Amino acid sequence: MTTGDHRPPLQADVIRGGLVNFWRRLDIVPDTGSTNADMLGRSAAGEEIDGSVLVADYQRAGRGRHGRAWYAPARSQIAVSVGVNADAVPTEAWGWLPLLTGVAVVDAVREISGIAAGLKWPNDVLVGCEKLAGILAEVAAPAPVIVVGIGLNVTLTKQEAPDPVATSLLLLGSPTLDRNLLLCRILRELATRIDTWQSQRGAGPQLVADYERLSMTLGRNVRAGLPGDRQIVGVARSVDELGRLRIDTGSHLVTVSAGDITHLRPLNDDG
Repeated sequence: MTTGDHRPPLQADVIRGGLVNFWRRLDIVPDTGSTNADMLGRSAAGEEIDGSVLVADYQRAGRGRHGRAWYAPARSQIAVSVGVNADAVPTEAWGWLPLLTGVAVVDAVREISGIAAGLKWPNDVLVGCEKLAGILAEVAAPAPVIVVGIGLNVTLTKQEAPDPVATSLLLLGSPTLDRNLLLCRILRELATRIDTWQSQRGAGPQLVADYERLSMTLGRNVRAGLPGDRQIVGVARSVDELGRLRIDTGSHLVTVSAGDITHLRPLNDDG
């Protein structure tokens, strides 16, 4: 596929045919500002969004963490948000929801494309040092429902990328660029992971093991940028039961619940 090739719209009938019963509603729109914002708005208006899936062929105002804007041409990515009932899960375990979403996305990408993607804590899917997908989770207060958004670059080109570190399945040479197939697989993997998280009331041992297996952050030298222009540098040792990152500074262990993480040079890199 080249830049000028046609990017077909998503097909609702194909995607509905591939959905599992976990998802009770699917809406596909040609364009919107932000699928996350739309889902939050539905919840604020009193609509039940648990089990709902909203997909846009084009997002005019896609958002990342800290409100950062993200732009991608129409039909060049998967932009999807889902509503997740968190009523049965203690609030302190909600931090694992974006992490398990990352596991689901990586498993789906590996299954469909064969590309060995990995996870950067807390919300990025990477291949090497390049970002393939991002995840944003927001609580639809006051209801115990969380909206989880996923943006996966499918046919984005380097000329179109809003960030020099962005990549796409096209650029990585994926044999499959069918967004319908990719979305169905992501939603299947995500349903399985969420169902387990809900039934176990948090991260069970299998989810923790799967996250550790796919993590590109654990065991690495990292720099954590924290509020107030503070920084912590050390080795990322583990993710705790709340989904927080534990960093060993050499003198003590620091637990980070939120922050910008930079992967530094590998510990065994002497060059």
